[in-house]
Amino acid sequence: MEGVRQCGKTFLLKEFGSENYENVVYLNFEGNDELAMIFEPNLDTGRILSQLAILSREKIEPGKTLVILDDIQFCNRALTSLKYFCENAPEYHVACAGSLLGVLMSKPYSFPVGKVDRVRIWPMNFKEFLLANGEADLVKEMDGRYPTDAFILPFASRLEFYLSVFLTTGGMPAAVESWINNRDIKEVDGIIDNIIKDHEKDFAKHATESLQKLTLIWNSVPVQLAKENKKFMFDHVKTGARARDLGDALEWLIDAGLLYKVKQADPSRLPLPMFSDSTHFKLYMADVGIFRRMSGLRSGFEFDLSKEHEHFKGAIIENYVLNELISANREVPFYWRSKGTAEVDFIVQYGNRVVPIEVKSGRKAVSKSLNGFVKEFNSETAVISSLELGDGDVIKRVPLYWVWRLRSVVPVTGRR
Repeated sequence: MEGVRQCGKTFLLKEFGSENYENVVYLNFEGNDELAMIFEPNLDTGRILSQLAILSREKIEPGKTLVILDDIQFCNRALTSLKYFCENAPEYHVACAGSLLGVLMSKPYSFPVGKVDRVRIWPMNFKEFLLANGEADLVKEMDGRYPTDAFILPFASRLEFYLSVFLTTGGMPAAVESWINNRDIKEVDGIIDNIIKDHEKDFAKHATESLQKLTLIWNSVPVQLAKENKKFMFDHVKTGARARDLGDALEWLIDAGLLYKVKQADPSRLPLPMFSDSTHFKLYMADVGIFRRMSGLRSGFEFDLSKEHEHFKGAIIENYVLNELISANREVPFYWRSKGTAEVDFIVQYGNRVVPIEVKSGRKAVSKSLNGFVKEFNSETAVISSLELGDGDVIKRVPLYWVWRLRSVVPVTGRR
């Protein structure tokens, strides 16, 4: 199980173990030299299991015990050993957790490709946030309906409130738990600040790229996304910088799961990934809570009617929709820009259909760019995601709090 730091990997594995096994043996490699030494002499699974049992003072039985190896990125030999557990001891059940950063940098031993089932997790999405706040009945109704159904209107104010909180807390489990338990935004801010510091410490711990380059790019993302032209510019990171100067550092942050790269694509040529433009792109963050703190936005910004933080407000809501789309589709969307000034925030390919998605922060939203896209490419379905709900023939108005069901408004052969 892999994902960014503190997104809930350890908690999920322990819960899974407690619900499905007679006992769980939990071992963490971080700062545990004694554990790492077990994997040094050789990768004989019988010896390793015997020594793990002694170290943990627990019995390890085939099919009855789940062995959890946490922070496995700190022991390259343990990562390689998974191949031999798969081949020589498949009756024993081993689960591992590791940050994308660490596993990415795990050298010199090779990753056991084809021998490990890999599961990636992300920060909590809005649906999960609602469930964490005790709204299971509401979520069940929303899951069973199209996100243009007026049934939800009596609950819109409640959902908008939850959305405003989610844009403040983000989806890191510790931040969400703090809010639910204590309703103290200052405490939430402190937790998010610590997570940001931990990410930055990881830059120094794992990075092969220049720490300065990584930090410059990381800090520039919120500012660049708040620009009117959201295209990422290397010379806005550092005066005179070009792709060849900072490109490797940028790709490192993307591979680590901390940033998402949304490329420009041509909707007339499919599949979109094959005809995207890697030189024109926008950057987003993996979590809106982190985005908010790095933007300097105080809590309650979403209710602020002044224009002081208007650009950052629009950027964070756009980042939120991007996170929701990735959570729902398990892939990064694209964006479209005309030869003139028209731009659509996201375009998503569902089968042989390309659906344009425009993000707005208010109500009664209109988009000349979206209308232009529909006309130019004869779109059957287009989406405006704002605080408004509506089911037009072509343009569907999907509320920001219901983005996880967006795909259901796209017609498929024989049914809607």
